[in-house]
Amino acid sequence: MTTAHATGRRERKRVLILSASAGTGHLRAAEALAKTFQVSAEVSEVLNDDALEYSATGVFRELYSTLYNRLVRSAPSFVGWWYDRSDKPFNTAQLRLIFDRLNTGPLVAFIRHFQPHIIVCTHFMPANVIAHLISRRRLSAHLSIVVTDYDIHAMWLSKAFHRYFVALNETKVHLTALGLPEKRITVSGIPVDPVFSEPVDADAVRQAYRLAPDRATLLVSAGALGVSPTESVVRRLLSIRHRVQTVVICGKNEDLRARVEALTGGDTESFRILGYTTEMHRLMHISDLFIGKPGGLTSSECMVCGLPMVIISPIPGQEDRNSDHLLEKGCAIKCNEITVLPYKVDRLLDDQARMRAMRENCRRMARPDAAQCIVNSLLKETDLPPMKVTRQLRRKMVREAKDS
Repeated sequence: MTTAHATGRRERKRVLILSASAGTGHLRAAEALAKTFQVSAEVSEVLNDDALEYSATGVFRELYSTLYNRLVRSAPSFVGWWYDRSDKPFNTAQLRLIFDRLNTGPLVAFIRHFQPHIIVCTHFMPANVIAHLISRRRLSAHLSIVVTDYDIHAMWLSKAFHRYFVALNETKVHLTALGLPEKRITVSGIPVDPVFSEPVDADAVRQAYRLAPDRATLLVSAGALGVSPTESVVRRLLSIRHRVQTVVICGKNEDLRARVEALTGGDTESFRILGYTTEMHRLMHISDLFIGKPGGLTSSECMVCGLPMVIISPIPGQEDRNSDHLLEKGCAIKCNEITVLPYKVDRLLDDQARMRAMRENCRRMARPDAAQCIVNSLLKETDLPPMKVTRQLRRKMVREAKDS
């Protein structure tokens, strides 16, 4: 748990931010919001928590976090099948609510003890529990739901809420077409850490990582879940025609780092092999291309840094949907087969006009102010009554979704 106290005479709002450790994107969005709330004079206390830490049983955490991560690694096709199968309004809502309520007693007790004025959820699980409390008039807090991918899956739909924050106008159009009020949906973008918006001294960053200023820089990320085919990517980049330098981020996977170092044969001129880093924002700002998976947070960070993406092995479901938007906006290329990676990167580096256009497209898609937009909105409207999605409206939403 992280706690922060803001200073100033106007301190008055207690803010609770709840995420869930199914992947890291939900957690990173929550951290970005916490940082932004903490500097507001209108906030007295900010708590940023992983809702799964309050689970009553280990099985509950296993289902939402560990099991999901294992399935992404071992059965991505099943993950994609389930994503599509369950993407129907309120199709699994009642079963999930029963299961969640049986396992979130400690979370409910904690919320009642803290008595927040504002609750922001960056994962649908805690939002589902809080919506039930609001519907039963057992909680009066303002509930907002921040969607952390470009598209919205039906599991994010809540039976009670005050406001949705979504990444794209298209997502808002979809929700309003289903039947939710337009005025309750704000297109904010996905909140990223404010540090990604800060300028960097490019020469100093290159010097710190011993990178040549006259070479294109590729940034390869193994991803938070470690399911990116990093070794295959590096193996293919060994045959690239352009004289590039590649920074490979292996995270906390020391075995992967050792294998990649062995694969590059100690070539420190063309490769920098790193472990876990807190300086991704600096590396993104000085890179020419990002090679990796299009998670909602990673993609949004790239957009803020004006960094075009080379998409590889997206997780079926939400990352496939993210890919569609990035490709449509001209911010990325995609390798359906890893064998074509050097060919596609070489062609892109041959066309500097296209590279400049892609960087500009990224900046147009970027929402560096997303966290501030969300915070400003919530501090202005905490007296907004809850929107309760009636049974009649839920039926309408199901009908509208069937037509799509």
